[in-house]
Amino acid sequence: MKPTTIPMTNAIRALSAAKVKYEARAYDYTEHGGTIQAATELGLDHHATIKTIILEDETKKPFVCLMHGDCEISTKNLARARKCKTVVTCEPATADRHSGYHVGGTSPFGTRKRMTVYVQQTIYDLPEIYINAGHRGILVAMAPHDIDVVLPGLTVPVDVAIQ
Repeated sequence: MKPTTIPMTNAIRALSAAKVKYEARAYDYTEHGGTIQAATELGLDHHATIKTIILEDETKKPFVCLMHGDCEISTKNLARARKCKTVVTCEPATADRHSGYHVGGTSPFGTRKRMTVYVQQTIYDLPEIYINAGHRGILVAMAPHDIDVVLPGLTVPVDVAIQ
């Protein structure tokens, strides 16, 4: 169900505190709908709809990766970038615990735990991105370079196009 009001999430608080320009947009969240559902419903470019994935390395240290909605993360390349052996996507309950958000509404901004954030380098080539605002059914439109204003990120080439 589409939120009728935009809730004041920790992500929105973090964006506001950093004085980042953003526009919140609501859509009907559906379990397992992913970025394609949000992009389709809001009439957005799926490539510019950014997903926030919580992962962990072999020591169980959590971190965040931002990826285009129409691409997948190469965990092999990400492990190389982290200089570790392996990385895996966290189970939903673990991701919720680390981020403070529910999967499907995870934002890289205002997370419960401070985590390293890896940003797919081509995200910065886009004129505008749409990223989760910390609540299922809410995205924010913003300039991609403003990611760095809110949180320190590491730019990495870790995408794999979805065929």
